[in-house]
Amino acid sequence: MIEKLIERFFEAASMQRWNDHIRPVELTELDKQAHKMTIAYVLAKIEEDKKVEGHIKWINLIEGFIFDFLYRLVLTDIKPPVFHRMMAERREELNEHVLKELNDDLDAFGNKEFRLKFEEHISSNENTLERRILRAAHYLATNWEFKIIYNSAPFVYGIEKTKESIENQIEDHYDLIGVQKILLGKKSFGFIDLCGQLRFQKRWAHSPRIPETSVLGHMLIVAIMAYLSTIEMETVPCNKRIYNNFFAGLFHDLPEVLTKDIISPIKRAADLEELIKDYENERMKEEILPILPKPWHDEMKYFLEDEFENKIRKKGKPQKGVLFKDLSKKYNKNEFSPLDGELIKACDKLAAFVEANLSIEYGIKSKFLLDGRENIYELYNGKKVSGTDFGRIFNYFYKKQW
Repeated sequence: MIEKLIERFFEAASMQRWNDHIRPVELTELDKQAHKMTIAYVLAKIEEDKKVEGHIKWINLIEGFIFDFLYRLVLTDIKPPVFHRMMAERREELNEHVLKELNDDLDAFGNKEFRLKFEEHISSNENTLERRILRAAHYLATNWEFKIIYNSAPFVYGIEKTKESIENQIEDHYDLIGVQKILLGKKSFGFIDLCGQLRFQKRWAHSPRIPETSVLGHMLIVAIMAYLSTIEMETVPCNKRIYNNFFAGLFHDLPEVLTKDIISPIKRAADLEELIKDYENERMKEEILPILPKPWHDEMKYFLEDEFENKIRKKGKPQKGVLFKDLSKKYNKNEFSPLDGELIKACDKLAAFVEANLSIEYGIKSKFLLDGRENIYELYNGKKVSGTDFGRIFNYFYKKQW
């Protein structure tokens, strides 16, 4: 059962960052973590490009990110200087506290391997490449939002010290060539900056909502849901399937930086879905792909084109419309690069449902939210997708209202 973990990750949407500074825009922990993972993807891809394939342990990177995120969710109220000192001096006690707080969530999920990996991750001091990439991505994401803070109020007491501290942390990771490229402010930074802009595009823009979530934060929630559902599949998924499902979830709404978040009723009422999709694909080729290294283009197109279709690669060419049973039996191998698009779609709808449901739970009940919630619930009530009982998950959240 992933319901408890989903609730835990959604808490990050209500966690305010830099709330002791003047902020011209709302900055939340969920958005920061989402931006961090897009940066980690770029850093890891650059590292992989300069070495042989397999140099990056992608599953370790994905899981390390999720474990760090869970850890920070429990301790997010501790200011960074205090947090780092406590980690250096009282790490075991912090670990015990985090495990105690997360015990019910991990028990409800029931995946023993996930719990063991989490416990091993938080207790280990191993300085792996994947951990270094995640730390560098953390400070680069922090620096991106800090520039907004700094430019708004450079006179605030202590802000120069904060600026120096962040810059020093980034410099400590300068051996990663991706960090160097991003700091040049050219193509790689352009992609990261584009992803960052999705922090400012709010979901359900036609309705007031609590907590507000951005398109970028939504993308991360979908990615984490897809990962949790994938590792719970009856057939043990190959590494490439876990990788594809996570990053396809993480980037599935990336074209919305070019079109904005057009709500589904408008798309359907005006019969615009196909037109919008064509436009998104056109703009992706003209504006998104050119700011990525050419060797990455095929992968990004694989993630973004027909994103809700089950697909594989055969002889380097994508084949869509693959049945779930075939993905699990015939094509569940790295060489076929399996991707569960139907699962990504279900996770996308579940994330939207929880967004609406949370706001209704807080008492904000606009027609858009109520109708959206009911429509999505009707689609998935009693339904299984890619081996996951989404009907049960939807019922868990739906019945919390009554």
